[in-house]
Amino acid sequence: MTPAGSLLYATDLHKAYGPTPALDGAAFSIHAGEIVAVMGPSGSGKSTLLHCLAGIVRPDTGSITYGGRALSAMTDAERSALRRSDFGFVFQFGQLVPELTCTENVALPLRLNGTKRKQAERRALEWMERLEVADLGHKRPGEVSGGQGQRVAVARSLVTDPRVLFADEPTGALDSLNGERVLELFTQAARSTNAAVVLVTHEARVAAYSDREVVVRDGRSRDLEHIG
Repeated sequence: MTPAGSLLYATDLHKAYGPTPALDGAAFSIHAGEIVAVMGPSGSGKSTLLHCLAGIVRPDTGSITYGGRALSAMTDAERSALRRSDFGFVFQFGQLVPELTCTENVALPLRLNGTKRKQAERRALEWMERLEVADLGHKRPGEVSGGQGQRVAVARSLVTDPRVLFADEPTGALDSLNGERVLELFTQAARSTNAAVVLVTHEARVAAYSDREVVVRDGRSRDLEHIG
């Protein structure tokens, strides 16, 4: 993969947990507005790759560059700020805060960045409307279905207008019908904002929503043109 014009790219990433290598020379590149599916079997290193790209985990060796700047050159505080502003996240089980309402969950990233409550919740409701869950704003996560909760999580990931969205098995806990709808809404919303999407999955039906695929196996990556 050539890094020319890439928003986020990584080269020769190595990461081991004790004697077990998770990444063994992996590389990655993504442009603004592109959806890239990171595929591979369980234990292949794909989630570790996502965590390294997002600045959550430091690779042992190799380089990761975002917007022309090396993540390794950033302080922990700068990487944390990046995850609150430029990066958005969707996880398999949503990871919503159970004590907060759905609106408060979606507004949370804005509130952490200092946005006033009314403004943050107004912005949250705009995204919830786009994800077809605005009517759930007053409910708490335990009072909504899995598919609804995941749409709320997607709205939360988009509320800060991130430049890169990281989605780790975003439909893995949903049935096929709910999963398809979440993927449709998620990819439509991401494309509307020109966000880059790193979509980790082991399912071909999920990868079909991407522009191309990166296959990770035994900690190494291989770039594929999307066929479909």
